[in-house]
Amino acid sequence: MPDLSAASWLLLGSFAVFLVLKVPITFSLAVSSIITAMYLKIPLMAIMQQMVQGVNSFSLLAIPFFIIAGEMMGEGGISRRLIAFSNLLVGRVRGGLAQVNVLASMFFGGISGSAVADVSSIGTILIPMMKKEGYDADYSVAVTVTSACQGIIIPPSHNMIIYSLAAGGVSVGRLFLGGIIPGVMLGIALMIISYIIAVQRNYPKEKPYTWKEALRISREAVLGIFTAVIIIGGVISGVFTATESAAVACVYAFFVTFFVYREIPLSRMNKILYSSLKTLAMVMSLIAAAKAFGWLLSYLKIPALATSALLSVTDNPVLLLLLVNLLLLGLGCIMDMAPLILITTPILFPVVVGTLGMHPVQFGIMMMLNLGIGLCTPPVGSALFVGCAVGKISLEKATRAMLPFYGAMIVVLLIITFIPQVVLFVPDLVMGK
Repeated sequence: MPDLSAASWLLLGSFAVFLVLKVPITFSLAVSSIITAMYLKIPLMAIMQQMVQGVNSFSLLAIPFFIIAGEMMGEGGISRRLIAFSNLLVGRVRGGLAQVNVLASMFFGGISGSAVADVSSIGTILIPMMKKEGYDADYSVAVTVTSACQGIIIPPSHNMIIYSLAAGGVSVGRLFLGGIIPGVMLGIALMIISYIIAVQRNYPKEKPYTWKEALRISREAVLGIFTAVIIIGGVISGVFTATESAAVACVYAFFVTFFVYREIPLSRMNKILYSSLKTLAMVMSLIAAAKAFGWLLSYLKIPALATSALLSVTDNPVLLLLLVNLLLLGLGCIMDMAPLILITTPILFPVVVGTLGMHPVQFGIMMMLNLGIGLCTPPVGSALFVGCAVGKISLEKATRAMLPFYGAMIVVLLIITFIPQVVLFVPDLVMGK
């Protein structure tokens, strides 16, 4: 009979070794699972069945539609229009372009649901623009990268769908609604920090628009923002499932991009689909591998052992929640978001929801922000890497500039952790308790 304790060390140890060797995360999860299954004398067919089962979900069909809609809107000029609209609303404030950056990310994040897409789209326009207007490069990158994290928690977000799957079917509609207030709070916190630094460095204000320009900008931007309205409204009204609303939004984005904005030819759709397919292949293969890994975690009773280990440290709920946040922040610094959701949810869910009694929706939003912060922290923060590449500055310089922004994000994280109604108020109001 194989030793289960040795199998647990083999599973986690081999996974850690592969990560250190910089093996892609999907292969690290899959190979670790196969090695452990062979040690346990579990048929490899069982591992393959778990991988197939991991992607055999109707809810996951929403992800390709989200990805395609985000790609179309990003390619079709929506980011430029959202920047103009944001400039119209907040550009007259000191350091106006920084405020525009945060607000535009809030709007665009509600369409793409991706921090990296936000930095790539908004950042490529605003970072050079801010540098040209006299803003420091490190400040421009810091504002862009941290504000992009709003896209993780402002609905819609495909990461919320992944969490819903990993948590055993938490309502996607409630998760979408639960992210609204925290997302806005995060945006306001980042705006305050941006303004304080802008005043200290005497950054400029933006010029006002005429009424005619304001109406044109608003009309064009609303068409793009309405994509998020379709998705969220469809889900919470019960007219569509999350998958169906994503499909409808995809059709709408196609119409707006190619027949209203008309900035790119229809032939560009081939490139959009190819780019979407590459992203989708990475996401779905990751979900499949993580499913097999998670199944072995459950088989070896690692979640139960983790629960016992955490409770043995302290039984104080406040300290436990702080410990969970520190764990997620630390893991977010070394791993990407999607695999962490899939790996840590089965382990931490019994502790936070089962033992401490936190609402699954609140835990989901708490996890989203924790791991979102990880996207803009070294050494593995993908959003940070993209921002540094666009701004042409070093990782170290960008990280130093982001310290006050990290502080603001941590404050919002603690509010989400310890004040449930910040997350639950809107879902309870709209969908009932």
